[in-house]
Amino acid sequence: MSRAIIEPAPLHGRVTIPPSKSDAHRLLICAALADGVSRIRNMALSKDIEATIRVLKSFGADIRLEGDTAVIRGIRPRRELTVADCGESGSTLRFLMPVAAALGLSAWFTGEGRLPQRPLETLTRLFSEKGLSCTREGENNLPLRLSGRLPAGTYRLPGDISSQYISGLLMALPLTGEESYILLTTPLQSAGYVDMTLRTMAAFGVQVQRLPDGYRIPPGSRYRPVDCRVEGDWSAAAFFLAAGAVGRSVSIGGLQADSAQGDRAAAGLFGRFGAYVLWEQEDLICSPAPLHGAEINVSQVPDLAPALAVTAGFAYGDTVITGGERLRIKESDRLAAIAAGLTAIGVRVDERPDGLIIHGEGPAALHGGHIDGVNDHRIVMAFSVAAAYVQGPSVITDAGAVSKSYPAFFDDFIKLGGNAHVI
Repeated sequence: MSRAIIEPAPLHGRVTIPPSKSDAHRLLICAALADGVSRIRNMALSKDIEATIRVLKSFGADIRLEGDTAVIRGIRPRRELTVADCGESGSTLRFLMPVAAALGLSAWFTGEGRLPQRPLETLTRLFSEKGLSCTREGENNLPLRLSGRLPAGTYRLPGDISSQYISGLLMALPLTGEESYILLTTPLQSAGYVDMTLRTMAAFGVQVQRLPDGYRIPPGSRYRPVDCRVEGDWSAAAFFLAAGAVGRSVSIGGLQADSAQGDRAAAGLFGRFGAYVLWEQEDLICSPAPLHGAEINVSQVPDLAPALAVTAGFAYGDTVITGGERLRIKESDRLAAIAAGLTAIGVRVDERPDGLIIHGEGPAALHGGHIDGVNDHRIVMAFSVAAAYVQGPSVITDAGAVSKSYPAFFDDFIKLGGNAHVI
């Protein structure tokens, strides 16, 4: 397993953030559901995006890359059993299970890492209620064979589970050609990610009606091919916002101020610690200031938690992070991994079922340490930034995990002045 050895060296300068993984997933899927050829510019490959492309191809889509442009011809469904290898991508699995069902495919879904243990019960229960067959092999949720055809109708599910369930059903149900409803039995969490799905669907010609308690998919909805561009990734930008907050100014290019990405909230959240965050023309700039503790609920932005938590370690005073129950079922138990990493560099932290209390004593109290990356890309990136500002070298395991979402992370880290050796 690879590891990163990081010597203290502040990050400073300008970085162009990579294309958004969240946006790319949705664009690829909607393009594959359209009748015709779409072109998606500013496409960058990561393991998760490769997984979505791989599964869409297995469904019958024709996808090829021309430089940074993906050219997609819509799915022509296969009749034989389809093997849908989702790798470690929860987005790929939860988005494309409903799509496979709506297409009437017989699909064998597989995965690796922690993905086979991650929850699927909400989807499999809904499918079973609608007459589909979901057959598991073994004790885990994957491998799983899905067969049958998803009908139009009303689908009730809680809103305080993964928004990926809702997004997957939203993208799939227009394929039925009939009116359908998604009704939420509890308030929606991670609403920004569902908003992104709705915006992408609208760009491909499918308009969904919002209801007080859910969504209506009108009859006759059809995807049409388009030419479009992947947005910059606000989730990835969070790590460099953290660097700017605790060290020297960092300028971030490639972001959209009006993005539908929920993690656009990062600009305001890092400001809560006292950092200066502002737009200068098309760049977002984060500059340091004396940092203080803050209270942050991450229920709508769970992917920001690692970057926010390491920033809290450099602040003075307590930071309380709440609303993070779902962080325990990501690529790792992220709350436990964050707590262990902060402890390793000298930060006192209390772990709670849904969050953390981080007792910041300022940067002078922090030292290098051995940090378990737990094969989680966001843990590795967050603590790589932290390691640039502590006293003494740090070692972070599983450094290769960054390939899941941001393969060039350490290249950009070094270009900004970071001192990292990945071996």
